Amino acid sequence: MDVYGIVGNPVGHSVSPPMQTAGFDERGIDATYVTFEPAESEIERAIDGAAALGIAGLNVTIPFKQDVFEIVEADPLAARIGAVNTVAFPEDGSPQGYNTDAAGVTRSFAHHDVAIDNTEAVVVGAGGAGRATAFALADAGAGVHIANRTVERAEGLADEVDGATAGGLDSLAEMLPSADLLVNATSVGMEEDKTPVPAELLHEELAVLDAVYTPRETRLLRETDAAGATTIQGLWMLLFQGVEAFERWTGEDAPIDAMHDALREALN
Repeated sequence: MDVYGIVGNPVGHSVSPPMQTAGFDERGIDATYVTFEPAESEIERAIDGAAALGIAGLNVTIPFKQDVFEIVEADPLAARIGAVNTVAFPEDGSPQGYNTDAAGVTRSFAHHDVAIDNTEAVVVGAGGAGRATAFALADAGAGVHIANRTVERAEGLADEVDGATAGGLDSLAEMLPSADLLVNATSVGMEEDKTPVPAELLHEELAVLDAVYTPRETRLLRETDAAGATTIQGLWMLLFQGVEAFERWTGEDAPIDAMHDALREALN
């Protein structure tokens, strides 16, 4: 039996175990998925221990994504993002690190038949999710504008992303009217009455992905729907980053429907 898991602190709230377990069961893979919660000072020992014990793969969540990036051999995308959320442990080599949050973004749009190439995208937020989103969209052919409360942080990220521009949250009024895509990569929206984007800036030509998945219908998505635009719940981004990890570990196509159903049930 192969052993996979998730490492974080805290990690008891994670919905990855039921989602990945559903994937293994549907594909008939003899595997189990467990949680690991090391102290923040023990993450390097935890990764070394996982390798020594023959763990097949790990997901990585807060607060360890940057720490694990420094420990494993990161692939080129994860190296640019500066964070790892998935680790594979090949039998004949060093632990390999990936960032599947980027695929969570692009595959969410693709699943909803929303094109990215030759579009204009606005990303709200320049933290970890914002970094993954900005690189993902730029690599897929979008022009990217990053809006963040702290302008300097947005500008720093834009300097790293090909062709990107940056501004404060006040830049949304200038950039959104001509935008095709909008991603909320902040935690604003976890409180149902909060939104990072004024409703009057939303229009029917937009496709809006909200990384917040609790609640499932955020104020931003409700107001997007009222504007006649395409809405994409954060559940899809969470699903597809997990799907991408599953496929990297197993080399098999993930059973998306089974993993989606398990994720929805866990979030309920």
